[in-house]
Amino acid sequence: MTARVERNKWILYRHTSDFNLLCEVAQILKSYSKTTITKAEKERLNLHLRELGIYSERNPELPLDAINHKINQLAYYMFGYKAKIDGVDRFMFSPLGNLLLKNLNDKNTVSKIFLTMLWAVQYQHPHGGTDKEFQLYPFRLIYKLLSDKRLDNKLYAFEVSYAVVFIKEISTEVYEKLVNEILELRKLSNEQLTKLFQSDRHAYVNSAYEWDYYVSTLFQSANVLDKTNGEVICTLQHGNTNTFRKITRNCVSISDNLKDFSSQLLAKYSYLAKPLLLNDTERMKIDVVKEVYSFYPDILLQTIGEENEIGQLLELPKLIEQYSNNPENETAYLFENVLIDGFNMFYNVEAKGIGGAGHTDIECLYLTKKKKFAVESKSTANKLSGINVGRLREHRKEIGGEYTIVVTPRYVPAAKRDIIGTPNVIILASTFAEYLYNCIDRDVREIDYEDFDNVIVNNLGKDISRDISDMTLSKFATAGIQ
Repeated sequence: MTARVERNKWILYRHTSDFNLLCEVAQILKSYSKTTITKAEKERLNLHLRELGIYSERNPELPLDAINHKINQLAYYMFGYKAKIDGVDRFMFSPLGNLLLKNLNDKNTVSKIFLTMLWAVQYQHPHGGTDKEFQLYPFRLIYKLLSDKRLDNKLYAFEVSYAVVFIKEISTEVYEKLVNEILELRKLSNEQLTKLFQSDRHAYVNSAYEWDYYVSTLFQSANVLDKTNGEVICTLQHGNTNTFRKITRNCVSISDNLKDFSSQLLAKYSYLAKPLLLNDTERMKIDVVKEVYSFYPDILLQTIGEENEIGQLLELPKLIEQYSNNPENETAYLFENVLIDGFNMFYNVEAKGIGGAGHTDIECLYLTKKKKFAVESKSTANKLSGINVGRLREHRKEIGGEYTIVVTPRYVPAAKRDIIGTPNVIILASTFAEYLYNCIDRDVREIDYEDFDNVIVNNLGKDISRDISDMTLSKFATAGIQ
């Protein structure tokens, strides 16, 4: 086996290896509902963690970047995402992040939720430093390898740090090559491995440090991996410091309680799947970020028995987003039906499905102001290519509506140009779903349509997704970060 020199690799977050600490930070952030975390509050947060005995700050002056790093780590592990509103960074918890916090007293359930969160981690990552040339689901690949009998269902730390974290894109061919490379690595002596790791000391010492010291330990504390200590192969100097890091034969395997569930996740959400592109030229980055963080699979809810507790209402936002994509062109009517339910969640809107040739999909009456509006459901497996404003005008005229809301998962730029100067607006299904989800999660019993109506009448002829997104973050984002 020949040594290779490669610099670019996965960037694995390394600011804490304690899952309990990560959850504690998340809980405290959640408690800062709709407030801004000031410098003084961050200092109190550090002190609170110290008092709990789960965090000992090295610097007695309590540097605030320690808390910032932990908030970034929450974003990395899909607890939620960061977005800027009116110049202030805010943190919006994801559906999975909220679900985990609600089940903290059940370790078995928490481990399944956290594993599902790992399944959503992708490169490119909205809040990670991995180079954009990496395009894969890293932890899906890790668990695929751990499920491979040829590897005895385990991975050694030196294998992850030397081979796995350098994979940029994955295919069946690349996967087979990786398995064979790992098998060849296992044949080498400590002396031979030492030579390989010394060939590019800087890259390998960082990859070993991130995986062996932090990530695998964090996963062990979250009960999503079992970790066994092995012998030390060698030590490598960390940069130009006097610090040396160990290259080891520590190994990990899938925890027994997660073997069946990880197999189910692999079967439905493949390690070969292509991640979403953050630099998609036809989509706003925030819309892609929302889609990344909206991962909320049915098989998790069924496994933990949440589907009975979550109820039909909490299913609605998920179904709106799911059906809007119209897989196999089979869910257009289902999308329309869940949108009817979605608009009826506003206590002062009455929505009724009409449909059929020459008719709007949904007729709505805004009861407070006694005015009607139309909703057109545009489900598509690809991108909505255009909007026939003449047809929408006829549909609107038939019901005496003031404006039309076009709900779609995604569209090409030309579709937005079609509605300029007309009483029509576009809203992305994911944005509408996120608003409803957060209303339900925060137990808002009377969801008022007034805010929606104000945004629409002031932005006719436009895509209002960004405005609704900003409104959602302003109302429900758990914390501002200064």
